[in-house]
Amino acid sequence: MFGAAAASAAVMLAVALAAPLIGSAHVDYGRALAGLSPDREILFYARLPRVLLSLVAGGALAVAGVLFQALLRDALATPYTLGISSGASLGAVMAIAFGWQGVAGLSGIWSAAFAGAGAALFLVLGIASEGRRLSSFTLLLAGVTINSICLALILFLQNLASFGQSFAIVRWLMGGIEAVDYSSIGWLAALVLPLCGFVFWRAREWNLLAVGEDWAMARGVSTSRLLLAGYFAGSLIAGSVTALTGPIGFVGLIVPHALRLRFGADHRLLIPCSFFAGAAFLTLCDTAARTLLAPAELPVGVITALAGGPFFIWLLRSRRRSLWL
Repeated sequence: MFGAAAASAAVMLAVALAAPLIGSAHVDYGRALAGLSPDREILFYARLPRVLLSLVAGGALAVAGVLFQALLRDALATPYTLGISSGASLGAVMAIAFGWQGVAGLSGIWSAAFAGAGAALFLVLGIASEGRRLSSFTLLLAGVTINSICLALILFLQNLASFGQSFAIVRWLMGGIEAVDYSSIGWLAALVLPLCGFVFWRAREWNLLAVGEDWAMARGVSTSRLLLAGYFAGSLIAGSVTALTGPIGFVGLIVPHALRLRFGADHRLLIPCSFFAGAAFLTLCDTAARTLLAPAELPVGVITALAGGPFFIWLLRSRRRSLWL
């Protein structure tokens, strides 16, 4: 178990060290550390912030994907299934459409996106709660409902927006990794990393819940409290990342599936491996996004979809062939 996690961590570390050196302009670590231009500016102000953001966001989205798949007992569940990311997207679209970003800059969009994620969180919980009970089935239905409503409102606002606003909305909805300031990366890490630690700490209970709620209750687990804690943790992770990067798909779906096929479904191993592999996967995708058409850039959400879609089809076909055999 420890060997698999260590190997995943080693892959993440190798990607983290190599990614800042890849780009249209050559960068030398020695010159950058010595403070020589332009290596210092390219490394510390253009590439390193993107790599750090990719590592944190990719690892967090992969952990959120593992968590929601366990909560809902649905192999196709993602961090976007329960409407949190759609709520964040709606908040960001409202900020763009109503000009709120003109007051506070990009931070205005982030604040609105985070507020939208929080509103979606409490709406889903309010709809899904039945007294003190909370089931994964009602949680899923409530999440899908809120997701549909948010997507409809996004389309409505985009239809009313000007050409420039519509372009900004579409660009944001594609998802992207930007060279943000280190303080933004710091608050994101301070928020999501402890939550990822909490998810790992409850790994044994996710194992029980993934089998079934009755099975977990028979072994002394309070499923309603566990569902509530898991939904809060996963929603805060997904909402925080989406507020800063926009909706980036496939990371929370592809990475857990690939690791589950390789290492099994034990969450004590699956969660840390997913974090390391998700961080490496999104960093590689962002590196491709900024280098394939350099000096132009592609939204990283396009790269994750292009890389993840065919890979997921391959996984499904491989799994089906193994079942036939």
